[in-house]
Parts: sequence; structure tokens; C-alpha cells
Amino acid sequence: MKYAEDFPVGLRRELGSTTLAEDEVIRFAREFDPQPFHVDKAAAERGFYGGIIASGWHTCSLTMRIMVDNYLSDAAALGSPGIDELRWLKPVRPGDRLTVYSTVREVKNSTSKPDRAVLTTVTEVENQAGDVVLTMLGKTMMLRRPAAAPRT
Repeated sequence: MKYAEDFPVGLRRELGSTTLAEDEVIRFAREFDPQPFHVDKAAAERGFYGGIIASGWHTCSLTMRIMVDNYLSDAAALGSPGIDELRWLKPVRPGDRLTVYSTVREVKNSTSKPDRAVLTTVTEVENQAGDVVLTMLGKTMMLRRPAAAPRT
């Protein structure tokens, strides 16, 4: 188990990658964000983006899955009080390979609950060309290391 102390300010980690298939992009958008440039190939090709693009919410969902699998699942995380900033910087297209990076910006120990801290992290998602397609400034509540817990 990793605790707040295991995530010092400045720590940058690559959390994992995924590749988007066109059918996944369309399926997600049909259910959650059915705008033409997400679900209709012909309309998308005629439109502003020149083809199908993934919903930003799909990109966020994939990012969250990677964060859970490769960061939160072995951390003493207690959830999140929210995201302060979310930006979709470039379109994500079917076939794009996305890689998620996380950098710890701040660790603030709670004064009212000394067993926990709030980590502020910058999450960046890059495509296969190294273009940043999403940034997120979020917070994670995390337990601090109990006195008897060994360091990992």
C-alpha cells in the first residue's frame, strides 16, 4: 500500500496507455455524447474536424481507468473532492494511442484530520505523436502512513 508520503511533490509517473478503436469511440458517444462528429462518419467528414473524434468524456473515462489500474488501486486513496481544471487540447481520433502521465504538484496534510492529506496532481494525456490532448488538475484524498506501516 502506498500512502501520501510515497507521492512527493514533483514525482512524475507514466501510468499506462490505451489505443482507441473506432467502434468503441462511436459506441461510447452514442450512449453518452451523441454529437454528429462523434457518431456519424459522413457528417464528421464534412464537419470541422474532418472525421470522427472521440468524446472528451470518453478520453476522461479512459484516463480514469488507467489511473485506477496503475495508481489508485495500490494507494490508500479515499476518493476525490473534485477536479479544478479540465482541458481538451486536441481531438482524439480512432486509432490514437493515448498515454497518461501524472505529476504531483502539492501535498497538503489535513489539519482537522491528521491521518490524511490531499494531493494535487496534474494529469496529462499524450497521443502517439507526443501531442498533449488532455490536461487535468485534480485532487485526491489519501491516508498518511500509519506509524506502524512499513515504507514501500
